[in-house]
Amino acid sequence: MKKSILIILLAQMLLFACREPQQHGLRFGLSRAAVTLDPRFATDATSTRINRLLYCALVDFDQNLRPIPDLATWEQLTPNLYRFHLGEQGRQFHNGQHLTAYDVKTTYEFILEQKNASPHRGSLAVIQQMTVHDDNTIDFEIKQADILFPGRLTVGILPADLINSQHPFNKEPVGSDQFEFVDWSQSSHLVLRRLHDQQIVEFLEVKDPVVRALKLVRGEVDMLQSDLSPELLRWLTQRPEIKVEKKQGSNFTYLGFNLEDKMTGQLIIRKAIAYAINREEIIQYILGNAARPAHSFLLPATHWAGHPGLPGYPYNPEKAIALLAQAGFSKENPLTLSYDTSNNPFRIRIATVIQQQLAEVGINMELHSYDWGTFYGHIKSGIFQMYSLPWVGIKMPDIFRYVFHSSAVPPNGANRGRLNNNIIDTLIAQAEKANTLEAQATSYRKLQVILFQVLPYVPLWYEDHVLATRQRVQGYNMAADGNYDGLKTVMLMQQSN
Repeated sequence: MKKSILIILLAQMLLFACREPQQHGLRFGLSRAAVTLDPRFATDATSTRINRLLYCALVDFDQNLRPIPDLATWEQLTPNLYRFHLGEQGRQFHNGQHLTAYDVKTTYEFILEQKNASPHRGSLAVIQQMTVHDDNTIDFEIKQADILFPGRLTVGILPADLINSQHPFNKEPVGSDQFEFVDWSQSSHLVLRRLHDQQIVEFLEVKDPVVRALKLVRGEVDMLQSDLSPELLRWLTQRPEIKVEKKQGSNFTYLGFNLEDKMTGQLIIRKAIAYAINREEIIQYILGNAARPAHSFLLPATHWAGHPGLPGYPYNPEKAIALLAQAGFSKENPLTLSYDTSNNPFRIRIATVIQQQLAEVGINMELHSYDWGTFYGHIKSGIFQMYSLPWVGIKMPDIFRYVFHSSAVPPNGANRGRLNNNIIDTLIAQAEKANTLEAQATSYRKLQVILFQVLPYVPLWYEDHVLATRQRVQGYNMAADGNYDGLKTVMLMQQSN
């Protein structure tokens, strides 16, 4: 019934508002705008993906998640000393200045300065000092041996003189990658220019997914990536002017808890919630089978440091009811908890289904939705009992320190649930001290076993990425982590009237 109403509504709106699409640059419709264009502070998915287009970093990753050169190659001189050699590519900032090793040093010094409150400081705290030898060469001395250290240097490099003059990179970025900044005078309308052919790319925030889909069909935007319901995707697939593609993704969606809360801080309650959630039902009926259940923490089981044998928490409402009974709750005496989410309609829909599933075992879940800025601010500040978010673009197992170490409470990291566990801290440190990838993988697998026992998150699923474009959009390749790098090669073909 809801599907029929949606399709009728879409058809009526199209008939009412049909008109010839205007000629424009390439327009990318977003469910939410970027928060910042300063890579030293970017943590949300949209900001991170757009910053990749603007800034070059020392290091990137290949498809197998191994570190590869971006701006620089490197050599390990001793277990605690790496030397980086800047190459020729990406060496000119968009303001005409030449990128040097001094810019690299100043960028990372800013991040490491505690008063600047960069969220990336925690993952880079291993840096002891940096030494610039010349414009092209910089040494990184680290506090202890770290075989994954090059993979930590993925923050975009900024001009040193603009850093020192407190330039507002968050609104006026100056990078050295293939796109340059044009305008962001309207918070919902960001304009970039691709340097090699002057192609304009506009990012338009359209929060409502139905309106986003309508704008695509009417030619007001040219492409959408993910954040579309299965009903909208089926409708778009039937439109002759639209192409729809899917790609298996690596973004990890989870249910998070405030471990300092008197209710969600109880392991027995977290386990009851884990057993009460029917992930397969949500994936089939809400996500349209465009996801796969997550049976691991953060890293897919196929990652070199992933754990393929974790037992997980299968759907078992009877066990959930029994655990709640031990905690003193029942359907007659329900546990009341709050659940925070963004005001994205699709995310609210998922939250509503989880609300219904928890109600079936005796948990009264009060649902609160907020605009993205308010929601994200609450999560970082610990103002929640439960929430759900995805982790995007995970490449290295150092994510475990950033997310679960006791020292990584925001703003020093993303330990948003305030986990404080000595065993977990010790296992993270042991993994980081390993001198081979095999030994490191073993330690991280032990860590994941403990995380499943402590349960700071309930792993939910890995969502697929979906791309819907106008027929004239050609050459955009989706990435497993959902980045927007396909904009570097995409072409907007001219259409005849």
